[in-house]
Amino acid sequence: MLKSIVLVVLILLGVVALIALLGSQLPAKHEVSRTAEFRQSPQQLWDLISGPPTWRPDVQRYEVLSPEDGHRKWREYGTHGQKMTYEVVEENPPQKLVTRIADRHLPFGGTWIYEITPEGTGSRLTITENGEIYNPIFRFVSRYVQGYSATLDTYFNALRSKLGPS
Repeated sequence: MLKSIVLVVLILLGVVALIALLGSQLPAKHEVSRTAEFRQSPQQLWDLISGPPTWRPDVQRYEVLSPEDGHRKWREYGTHGQKMTYEVVEENPPQKLVTRIADRHLPFGGTWIYEITPEGTGSRLTITENGEIYNPIFRFVSRYVQGYSATLDTYFNALRSKLGPS
């Protein structure tokens, strides 16, 4: 019985070590983009994405923080108790918004670039994630299990639910 337990523990440790090794071979930085069209005008889309994130089902609550170096900041609390602080690093309403994860203690970071262009009577939104994943295990999971675009896909699905079909 004890030998079986030791064997299982050793196998699990070997799997974790292999995941960490494979993750360490992946680049820490990645870039991924998604684009979608909406019936809403660029200003309407801007007002939604630059305002409170209360429309997103993955955000349980949020709080506005004091600006730092002239940058708007806020903290979002997720459905599983996680929290993340963001800041705006560039704003050009209603065309471009650049946000950055402002938490330095997370195993990942990066920016999202939102670009809104007129498209017929509506608008087109392109979001580009320039991500960094510092932890090799997170890097492996992000690349091979979750996919780099998972957060963007969730965001666009929430937008479509809020705004309706394009």
